[in-house]
Parts: sequence; structure tokens; C-alpha cells
Amino acid sequence: MAELLHELIFESAERHPFREALVYQKSRLDYSALAAEVSIVADALIGLGLAKSERVAVYLEKRIETVTAMFGTSAAGGVFVPVNPILKSEQVAYILKDCSVRILVTSSDRLRLLSESLKDCRDLHTVIVVGDGDLPDLSGINLHRWGSDIGKGGKKHRVINADMAAILYTSGSTGKPKGVVLSHLNMVTGAKSVAQYLNNTMDDRILSVLPLSFDYGFSQLTTAFHVGATAVLMNYLLPKDIARVAEKEGITGLAAVPPLWIQLSQLEWPAASSIRYFTNSGGAMPLTTLAELRSRFPNAKPYLMYGLTEAFRSTYLPPEEVDRRPDSIGKAIPNAEIMVVREDGSPCAPGEPGELVHRGALVSLGYWNDREKTAERFKPAPNQEGGLTMTEMAVWSGDTVRMDEEGFLYFISRRDEMIKTSGYRVSPTEVEEVIYATEMAGEVAAVGVPHPVLGQAIVVIVAERPDHGLDVEALMAECRQRLPAYMVPSEIRRHPGSLPRNPNGKIDRKLLLSEILNG
Repeated sequence: MAELLHELIFESAERHPFREALVYQKSRLDYSALAAEVSIVADALIGLGLAKSERVAVYLEKRIETVTAMFGTSAAGGVFVPVNPILKSEQVAYILKDCSVRILVTSSDRLRLLSESLKDCRDLHTVIVVGDGDLPDLSGINLHRWGSDIGKGGKKHRVINADMAAILYTSGSTGKPKGVVLSHLNMVTGAKSVAQYLNNTMDDRILSVLPLSFDYGFSQLTTAFHVGATAVLMNYLLPKDIARVAEKEGITGLAAVPPLWIQLSQLEWPAASSIRYFTNSGGAMPLTTLAELRSRFPNAKPYLMYGLTEAFRSTYLPPEEVDRRPDSIGKAIPNAEIMVVREDGSPCAPGEPGELVHRGALVSLGYWNDREKTAERFKPAPNQEGGLTMTEMAVWSGDTVRMDEEGFLYFISRRDEMIKTSGYRVSPTEVEEVIYATEMAGEVAAVGVPHPVLGQAIVVIVAERPDHGLDVEALMAECRQRLPAYMVPSEIRRHPGSLPRNPNGKIDRKLLLSEILNG
């Protein structure tokens, strides 16, 4: 069984070399061809002088070369850094500098936009350019075309599963992003765990629509490669494009975040859809959206999940439990332990809110080059055996959850998003869920705005549904009827078009709050 990330591809190539592995538009690679491409990239990187654990950034849209660059870096013994393709040049340059990237893989048009910013990236010595287009003159940086005769390669660096494999930068609307360091063990364990509870097989065809810089998005590749399934890459413009490609490619597995699911649930899908399961993470899926999706995919199993980049994936709700507890995030995924604890680390009683703590092989190696933030989030696991002389570290999520008598978990809120109003602590998701249930709004975000009397006032920003307008007064009346007085919004604001997203596709509450405060 694979121990290193790239071995997921190589082992599937040995088992069934001619099964389809990767699809992008008209390009189709079987596992034999994909493994060969990964090896070619690894040889090229070694030929360029890549040392063990040096960083290779990949700043491209989803395409074949994006995948082979990342897995080729792994095979060479380097560390890949997937950069979200929607980031701007200043943000990209920050990432390149922060983790001392040595080699950058990008396209000519992206390189032109980056050219000025790269002058400050002193560790960068080589750029590999994918596709056609004129190349800028970059003083002191070697430029190579993808597929050109870069070098003869050489012996790959020896790595073990405890070594670094990737650095994924978490998105944020304020402050600088943090680089989460993932080992081969983290990523391979995650692939095996997810494939186990999703019951993935080589017959699955998994549509990759989320950014590969997002751990949830990258997981679509690793689970597919682990079982020898097919991954279909897609850079969509409109939600209806996803439905079209899903039908054309016979997609069986589809993963998305709540804002995208809201849009997909409002589309007409073929009655005989091939989708056998769909997954949600990155926030709570509104119950009305879940109901609409289940009606459109009557033969598909829904998997509601919770995860954080620092530990990849923590929980999932088995599909057979969805009718009984649709608002639950489930129980721990295979090979992980999830605890709910008080501030002193003691276990919470059933129903008592506490912090979610994750321990096990999925716990990452911390934040790159940031001891202070690592110490805040990665702390000793609770309830360790007294005889152990070495401390096991766990991820303290900062998220508040509760556990019921049967061990099922329920998300309450992120610590930094809780709204403190009239002496109460209010979860934004509680307010949002009630508004979604009215079926009067398309997308919803609740935020806390400073207030001289209340402490914080609840302001709700709403985007209207595409099939009808928004009656703000009627919606406020529904809130008064359905919510306790302290949770009723002080204001409901209409937002033109869709609500803003962060680079991972989640609704950006921080940006919305900033717009209110600065407006």
C-alpha cells in the first residue's frame, strides 16, 4: 500500500495501467501515461537542481500539467505549493517569499502579471512556463518551456512518510495567509480514510471543481488515485457548466461547498443522473438546499462533513443518519479521534458546548515559519497517559461544537465569528439556517456589528434567489416569528448579485463585515 503521495498514482498504474486516470477537456490519460508524465516531471526537477524538501509552487488553473507538476514534485522529493489561480500577483509573491520557493510552474500570461513582484523573490531561481505565449525578461531567473529538454535528471531524493509533501496556504480576507505543512502521511492517510467511508472504487468518476490549493479540492485527486478511479478536472464559469460536464462524463462523485451547492440545487438535472454520492464541507449546508439536492439526486447518498486544513478532515455523517439528524456533522472519520473539551482540556458532558480537538495521523506539521501561530493551534492532546514521556500534539480547532448522548457532533460556531449581543452568544449559522428555511433568500451571511447598547448588533446580508425577488420586510417578519428576540437581526441588507467568496469558494463574512464598517 502507498506510503508516499506519488505512490498513489504509481501503484494504480501497476494494478491497472490502462484504466482512465485523468481527464481535462479533450485530454485523457490512463494510469500508465499519468505515471510516466509524473516521472518525467520528477526527472526535470532533479535536473534543475531541486534539493530535498525544497519548494515548487504551481500557479495554474486546473489542467493536466497542474496535476503532474504537483505529483512530480512529490516523486522528486520536493515539496509542492499549490497557489490558488484567482490570487493576485501581490498575494502570490507573498507565498513564494514566505516559503522560499525555488521553482515556479505557471503560464506565460500569469508570469507577465507576476514579473514585477518576482524581483523580491530572492530564493526563486527557475520558472517553468506551461503553454504558448511570449516570455518576459526576468533578470537572474532561468526560464524553461514545459516539455523542453530541461536536464538529464538524476537520483530522486529519499523521503519517508513523515517528511513534508506540500504546503497549503489558508485563505483570509484580512492578514497574511498561513502555510499549513502537510506530510506524506497526512495526505495518504486522508486519501485512504475518505475513500473508505465514501466507498470509492475504480469505477468512480469524480468531478474536480474546487481549487486544488484547497485541501478539500485536492482530496478529489488523492481519493481517486488511491482506488484507481477517474478524476475529471474542470474550471467552471457557471454552475450550469458543472451539470453539463457531470452528465457528459458520467460523474459519480461530486464535492462542493455550501455557496456552490445552493446554486447547483436550483438547476434542473437529468432524471437519470449518474451521481451516486455528493459531499459537503467548508460550512454548514442549509437544510433547504440539502432537501432540494436529495430531490434532484434521489439515488445519490449525501455525505455531510467537517474539516479544517490543519487536520484535513475530521468528521462525516453517514448517509443513513441524514434523515434523523440532518444538522449534525457526524462522528470521527476512520483513523481520527475527535474530542469536545472545556478550556482546561477536560471532556465536556453530552450537550455541553466545547472546543473540537482532533488527534491522530491527519494532524499536520504546523504552520510554515510561524512558531507563534503554531503554538496557538497545535497543543498537547487532552487526556494523555501519564506514563508517556513524549507529548502528542493535537489540533485545537477554535470551533465550538457539542456532542449528543450517542456521540454525534453538532457545529455551533467558529470562535472568531460568534456574535455577542445583549449578553448572549449567537452563532451566525443559527440565524442563517432560519432564513434559508423561509426559502425567501438565495444566499445569506450574518455578522456582528459594534453597537453601543447591544455590544454587537446582528446584521444579515442577503442575495435574492434567481427565481424571484426579495421582500426584505416580509423576511424580517419571518425572522421575528421564528427567532427569539435576541437573535432577530437589527437589519437585513440586500446584496446585488452573489455574496463574495474567499479563494476557496466560501462566503467571505469578514469581507462583508469590512464593507459594512467602512461603508
